[in-house]
This record gives sequence, structure tokens and C-alpha cells, in this order.
Amino acid sequence: MIKIDLITGFLGSGKTTFILKYADYLLRQGKRIGILENDYGAVNVDTMLLGGLEGDNCIIESVAGACDADCHRRRFKTKLIALGMLGLDRVIIEPSGIFDIDEFYDVLFEEPLDRWYERGSVISVVDVNLPDDLSDQSEYLLASQCADSGVILLSKTDGRNADNIARAVSRINESLKNIGCKRQIKDEIISKPWDTFTDNDYKEISECGSVSENFVKTLKEDHGYSSFYYMNKHIGSERLCGICREIFKNEHGVFRIKGFVKENDGFIRVNAVRDNIDIRHIDNGQEIIIVIGENMDKERIDHYFSDN
Repeated sequence: MIKIDLITGFLGSGKTTFILKYADYLLRQGKRIGILENDYGAVNVDTMLLGGLEGDNCIIESVAGACDADCHRRRFKTKLIALGMLGLDRVIIEPSGIFDIDEFYDVLFEEPLDRWYERGSVISVVDVNLPDDLSDQSEYLLASQCADSGVILLSKTDGRNADNIARAVSRINESLKNIGCKRQIKDEIISKPWDTFTDNDYKEISECGSVSENFVKTLKEDHGYSSFYYMNKHIGSERLCGICREIFKNEHGVFRIKGFVKENDGFIRVNAVRDNIDIRHIDNGQEIIIVIGENMDKERIDHYFSDN
């Protein structure tokens, strides 16, 4: 059977960055893998970010989230069926940062998927710089994504000390208590910088499995998360950085800004969260910027991208 891994974590936590490293490890082990990107929004930017992995032994598919829940579930299952027919060794699923983990388990046990797939690892990526003022819905998402994880990877730990790590672990455990989950995280945390990971680290992660925990489900259908799209914005890297800084300074509900703008003969890729704006040149992209957040004011966000 095909092992299926779930790489979960909140918006901007670093899931895509980890998948680039994890997939490289699996490919070096001679595995044939599939990656299913399950993005929040109509355009899947993260699929483009992973494009360099694609080849004979790595198939990348995506499910965009711009449809109702039933439609999205059908698309998700259809993609898994298609991947299941390719004779792969492992499939990695990266859901959006706004994701109900029950959807993953429910679909996996349906016909014919239950005959092709078996659980691999559930890996939760958590930004070590967790804010103290997450909304109730964001707290729920953080806890529910950690509750069933075989391992929790803290991201962005470079330069952080033991107190920073302890604070993040305490925040996770507090969130678990708040949703009625009895689990408390201790040894399941990996906090060292990802650039120091060895093949043995990735082997342990690939074999970490998952747990099954009970908790109170409180994610509302009208949860307030949304994404705004800005196409064909002819702005250079300097202005793009300035826009990101202004948005994160003034708009508390924005979690992530990602996408591409054209510059000279190539593209500028932006992948920005509140404490880090990553801008780099790439050869190929699509002129689109996506702003993702909670309870955002569209008119206010539109103003930052105005041509005036």
C-alpha cells in the first residue's frame, strides 16, 4: 500500500519549505512520490514553489479551494484516486493552513482509497514565534493540527533560545487543553534548525506515525478566513517589500502574503509573514499576489495595491 503523509500547520508556518527538504530526502532514498497541494484560494501558488521537484519520480498535483466544501471534497478524492493509480511509494499532502484534519481522515477511509493507502506520518509545523493573541478559531486550528501529530516541528528556531522553545511548547499545550484534548506535548517536539537535519532525522520523521486524540470540534463554518487576489500588478521588488511591511504593520488580521510579480526577464517571488519577508528572483511565475488572513477589510487591503 501507499503510505500517505499529512504535513499540516497554520498559515505561514513553513510547511512548503519543509516539504522541499522532506521530498528531497525521499527522492534520494529512491522513492517515487506524489505531492498533493491543497491550497486555500483559487490559485495554488505553493504548487509553483514546489515545481523544481517535479520529474519522473515526483508527481505534483493541486486542489484549489475556491469552491464549496462538497465540491472541494470531491476534487480532493479524485486527485488521490489519480495518484493511487500511479504505483507511487508515498504521497505527501500539504493542506492549507486553514484545514479541518477530520476531512483528511474521512476521505482516506472511503472506497477505493482505503484499498490503496495506509497512514504514514502526520507532521505538524509550528512557528516558534506564536503570538499571544490568536483568535479562538486560530487557537482551535493550532491545537487540532497538533493533536494527532506523530511529531511537531518548530520552525524559524535559528537564534532562538531555550526559553523561546519552552514558551512555544507551553502555548501548544495550552491550546490543546482549551479544546478538551488530554494530550500534552513533550518529547514529540523537534526544535533544532532544519538546516542541521540529517538523513537520520528525516528517517525518524518519516516513521513517526500519528496518534488518535479526542477533542471538542469548534471550527465554525463562517470562520472569517479569506484570501484576496491581485493580478498583473507591475511593481518591483522594492515596492513589493514596502507594501508587505505596511500591511503587516497596520493590518492585524493578515497572516501571509505570497505570489509573484514580473521584474526584468524573470519574476520576483514573495513569501511573507509578519516577522519575515522573503523576496527572491526566479525564472518562472505568474503575476499574482495573494493576501490571506482573518476578518480582513478588503477595501483597506485594496488600497495598498492601488496604482494611485
